[in-house]
Amino acid sequence: MYLEIVSPEATLFAGEVTSVTVPGVNGEFQMLTDHAPIVSLLQAGDVKVDGNIDIDEAYASRFSKTDEGKTVLAITSGTIEMKDNRVIVLAD
Repeated sequence: MYLEIVSPEATLFAGEVTSVTVPGVNGEFQMLTDHAPIVSLLQAGDVKVDGNIDIDEAYASRFSKTDEGKTVLAITSGTIEMKDNRVIVLAD
């Protein structure tokens, strides 16, 4: 599936991923390929991305890696939309 992570300043990441886990306002949830369409608000927490991804050098300092190899971006709030294997995270 294709993931875009967009902040007010720039598109922090855009590319193919295996899964995305986000901090929804009703709890953390994960999306995989062919997930049902969804729009949800996000709260403070970590966006966790699984897959072999390449972060632009200009934004690499905003991301970290877990021991399991997932790429993590801390956010304070945001919105997520998943439709037709395309995920867009609008993050603050």
